[in-house]
Amino acid sequence: MARLRRKACIALFLFTLFIFGTMMGLRTLKPSDGFSDLAPGLELLPMIGRKVDQRSVSRDAPATPGQSQPAAGSNTKVVLLNSGPEGTIFYDVHIFYYVWYGTPHMDGKYIHWDHILVPHWDPKIASSYPRGRHMPPEDIGSSFYPELNPYSSRDPDVLESHMEQIGASAAGVLVLSWYPPGLADDNGEPTEDLVPAVLDAAYRHNLKVKRHQHFLMCECVAFHIQPYRGRNDLSVHDNIKYIIDRYGDHGAFYKFTSSTGKSLPLFYIYDSYLTPPESWSEFLTATGSHSVRGSAYDSIFIALIVEERHKHDILASGFDGMYTYFASNGFSFGSSHQNWKAIKAFCDGNNLLFIPSVGPGYIDTSIRPWNNHNTRNRVNGRYYETALQAALNVRPEIVTITSFNEWHEGTQIERAMPKKTVTRVYLDYQPHGPDHYLELTRRWAEQFNKEKEQWLM
Repeated sequence: MARLRRKACIALFLFTLFIFGTMMGLRTLKPSDGFSDLAPGLELLPMIGRKVDQRSVSRDAPATPGQSQPAAGSNTKVVLLNSGPEGTIFYDVHIFYYVWYGTPHMDGKYIHWDHILVPHWDPKIASSYPRGRHMPPEDIGSSFYPELNPYSSRDPDVLESHMEQIGASAAGVLVLSWYPPGLADDNGEPTEDLVPAVLDAAYRHNLKVKRHQHFLMCECVAFHIQPYRGRNDLSVHDNIKYIIDRYGDHGAFYKFTSSTGKSLPLFYIYDSYLTPPESWSEFLTATGSHSVRGSAYDSIFIALIVEERHKHDILASGFDGMYTYFASNGFSFGSSHQNWKAIKAFCDGNNLLFIPSVGPGYIDTSIRPWNNHNTRNRVNGRYYETALQAALNVRPEIVTITSFNEWHEGTQIERAMPKKTVTRVYLDYQPHGPDHYLELTRRWAEQFNKEKEQWLM
């Protein structure tokens, strides 16, 4: 009997210890350990170690006079499409997309996956770093490895997978990196002939969605005009005419709808600062010598802000807004989260769109081995959430994601997989799965639109 009582006491003690341990464990969990409905990611801001505008966005409180408002004269048409089991997609979330990849099977050789190691411009520094070219498929010009393996942008199956992934992310507008016919970046081949395939793939993907939901419109591809030799205001004018004449009637061609109800194509102009404001103004202002304004080719033109002075140049040029592109917080004035509030205020005061660009991280040392100081670690998604919260804090009309598949700079949210070779160990998304950054993007896109409904009331 005594032995039985002793066993009962021991069992009771162990049970009590278990209950006590469980309660203490629950007490250590903070509300922020889950995903906040009101301001997801806000608690992560101090972890990056940079000063970021941490003004919370309340759904209930009205905006005070000092708070940023959406740019006057613009109102993104938020088209909601069923995108399968995940829900809707949003046309005020744009994502940068690249079609410069190639493989021997589809293209006769590897393109971009075999990227060169770019030498530093200072010969003394350059001499300290390796030179040469990557050798796919085991050694590619990226610190991550794609789940699809090194692929060709011409592969229809790849395009279909990309459209499915972009739909899963809830980004409604694919911003296609574009060069004129016959031209390409320094490490690639011309890809303008791929534009119809991208438009068709986007349209097919969304058409499947719309048949179920009975939507009639499909607008989901915009253009990112890249710098090329001889690019100026006149050549860009010709580029715009070419794109609109050739693709403007396609069902997947994106148009931005302003508060006046006018729908216009939207173009991002990368490295716009390379052309002086007085030249751009000949194209982009109503009194310019070859003005596009009021013509059949009138559009929304978004310039890149890198340095602080560029905001004044962008205004003088006649652009309709500015974006920041770079995913490395602190790399430039424009990409520094702490400056977004001031940039947004400038844009609001001058009837311009401010479109902040956010990314999951940045690492380009696979192609620029000397650029480690600009690396921004992903911290399992925390860096991305910090950037997304910083963007929402300034109440933008549109948010851009850098990027879907810029693998060289490690900004991709496309699915990646663990990979180890004899000479390399690639980064990956573990302990999360390959869809982690697609899922984070969807979560924040939904949050953005919930809060935006309150801003616009």
